[in-house]
Amino acid sequence: MSGLPDQMRAVAVATPGGPEALKPTTRPRPSPREGEILLRVAAAGVNRPDVLQRQGFYAPPPGAPDLPGLEIAGEVVALGEGATRFKLGEAATALVAGGGYAEYCAVHETNALPVPAGLTLIEAAAIPETYCTVWTNVFDRGELKGGEWLLVHGGTSGIGTTAIQLAKAFEARVLTTVGSTEKARACVRLGADLAIVYPEEDFVVATLAATGGRGADVILDMVGGDYVARNYAAAAIDGRIVQIAFLRGRKVEIDLHPIMAKRLSHTGSTLRPRTIAEKAEIIESLQAEVWPLIADGRCRPLIDSTFPLEKAADAHRRIENPEHIGKIVLTL
Repeated sequence: MSGLPDQMRAVAVATPGGPEALKPTTRPRPSPREGEILLRVAAAGVNRPDVLQRQGFYAPPPGAPDLPGLEIAGEVVALGEGATRFKLGEAATALVAGGGYAEYCAVHETNALPVPAGLTLIEAAAIPETYCTVWTNVFDRGELKGGEWLLVHGGTSGIGTTAIQLAKAFEARVLTTVGSTEKARACVRLGADLAIVYPEEDFVVATLAATGGRGADVILDMVGGDYVARNYAAAAIDGRIVQIAFLRGRKVEIDLHPIMAKRLSHTGSTLRPRTIAEKAEIIESLQAEVWPLIADGRCRPLIDSTFPLEKAADAHRRIENPEHIGKIVLTL
């Protein structure tokens, strides 16, 4: 790997805490192992799991870098033994288990994808974690079908803006909850059939009204807490609730009767701890089913803001600000 520096710029968590815990540092540059590629990172997406790691609540899985950052885009600058899917100099975007907040990051070639035509590297870096999360939860576990109703909580988050676009691309109907009228307008522009401003309106009542009393067939929830029982009330017969986070808490006392009465399924998943092979399956589905939608402009990551790598603390302050709409990306 001649010509590559031995050291690289990075941002690490000095001591768990607030955004100020993110500190610029220098680390040894990683080398790609068998089957891996090395990317010179041009941009890295910022996600809620990064915030949890910074706070000390979400440790990297065994063997993963301790640096935060779960999605990246950049140039392939080195190939590990046996890696054949990419050529040197090719632009790629990748789902990583950590290490994205750095100048260089290694990833198994099966967990990377070519950058879709027409996308900038900043946009490409906003895809892997978010799109993989939505695809595996809404379409694999939730089995959303055309004509069904999807209720997405947090419609202007990176997950929410992605779920709205993907669901509409597959001809589902979309309801979403948001915190303000401005955010509601943003979701409707993305294609949502109805955006419910939850401080002003009960989302259960609004969901039942919008669906003619049917309820939502699939509910994507990252709130938890008191939303669990309300999701059951808002769900349709044979509805599927998919849990991906617990912003209001993961421990609740719940009446299970609606699960039997409505034949509900309540499932969930996490992405980061999955094996390389499991992630590769999701990546393969994404390339086959979603990459054409991105290439023809039917889906596109919505970028809220960008920050240079050294300002990662400011990026975390932004993602924790309820006013942001879409994805936040670090640039190098």
